[in-house]
Amino acid sequence: MNAPHTDAAVEPERQAPAPADACANDQADAAADVQTEAPAQDPATGTWREAAQRAAQVAARHADHVDREARFPVEAFDALKSERLLSAMVPSRFGGAGLSLAEVAAICETLAHGCASTAMIYAMHQIQVACIMEHGAHTPWHQDVLAQLVERQWLLASATSEENIGGSMRTSACAVEVVDGRFNIEKMAPTISYGAHADGILVTARRTAESPASDQVLIVTLLGDLELEKRGTWDSMGMRGTCSEGFRLVAQGHAEQILPTPFAEISDRTMLPVSHTLWASVWTGIAADAVNRAQAFFRAQARAKPGSVPPAGMRLAEAVGLLQMMQARLSVALDAAQAEHDARLARQAQQGHPGDQGGSDADAPLSAQLHYASDMNTLKTSISSTALLVVQEVLMICGMAGYKNGTEYSVGRHLRDLHSAPLMINNDRIAQNTASLLLAQRPASPGRA
Repeated sequence: MNAPHTDAAVEPERQAPAPADACANDQADAAADVQTEAPAQDPATGTWREAAQRAAQVAARHADHVDREARFPVEAFDALKSERLLSAMVPSRFGGAGLSLAEVAAICETLAHGCASTAMIYAMHQIQVACIMEHGAHTPWHQDVLAQLVERQWLLASATSEENIGGSMRTSACAVEVVDGRFNIEKMAPTISYGAHADGILVTARRTAESPASDQVLIVTLLGDLELEKRGTWDSMGMRGTCSEGFRLVAQGHAEQILPTPFAEISDRTMLPVSHTLWASVWTGIAADAVNRAQAFFRAQARAKPGSVPPAGMRLAEAVGLLQMMQARLSVALDAAQAEHDARLARQAQQGHPGDQGGSDADAPLSAQLHYASDMNTLKTSISSTALLVVQEVLMICGMAGYKNGTEYSVGRHLRDLHSAPLMINNDRIAQNTASLLLAQRPASPGRA
């Protein structure tokens, strides 16, 4: 299924497995991928960790070229599709592996050790999968999408940003038009990450032309439904392989492709919590790989001068301590997300409609809702900021060997990629929202969380 792209520069990129000007070394690496990759295995058999490691190794081999050329990590996603990891979160009743959010987060962290762009694209794809699962898995059309995603290993992207509305995901200027059971939508999106490489795009829009900007719906569009006209390039400081170009998006299809849950609820209940946890996993993985390089550099220094502790020892201890705090904070957030999910299922069972994932959370205690929202917000802001501190410490440890590109201790790409972290839903915007949530919460009793 191919989209009728209107920009000639986009279509050849979709047809070729790799850019035509790939260097000879990259071609040799691609050949090595074919020779060394294990046969495709279903991660549901319990080998998903090994599958993620194999995909991460492929991603690492091409990470520098992906970064240098700002190109989509084709080889890494060929490996992910071969390993059937794009459907890792899809429930087993649709043929997927049914992995938990924590398990998918572990895959994101593993991929980030090899290539941050690959890991971020994978995380953003799983965010879209989670939205369909949680808010569309009880409707036939979206059930079929999940089944097809498993069979064909589709890659899903998102179009939530829009020109002239700033960075607010919860505001739309465009509106969806529904006539005789079919919809039409046109959206001017300043960024659609990997949009030219996706098999489907989830699009936000106002419910009707008369609806306020915050009354939004989320539409699942597939390649046969949409046209993409490229309107900008992606020449960024970091995360260059995400190919987050601007597009004019035009789509049409059946009205049933619109998820039945209001986007406000999808955003609060699924999109933001899953985004913050999976993004945090990516950033933690980037920081962990940088610390591994610092430890290797430190050991090399120690071997060069036996009997003495290199001067960077204190900085290494600080970097390791910060990384451990990130890992602990992420673990707590994943536990909270699982607890919130279990509580929702319990409420649905009590209301007599277990498994109806389109149900509302209106019966959840307000204090619990506020606490969970603020917890997810502070996860994002704390991990995104701390990851940068960790890599800056690593740079001081490795010195010029870390500053230079092309050494085994290089961390320039790590640092550039992580500078995107505080900007992905700007930390200042999140902090302001968190302050409002905290103001509405009743203070905890002394000695209690």
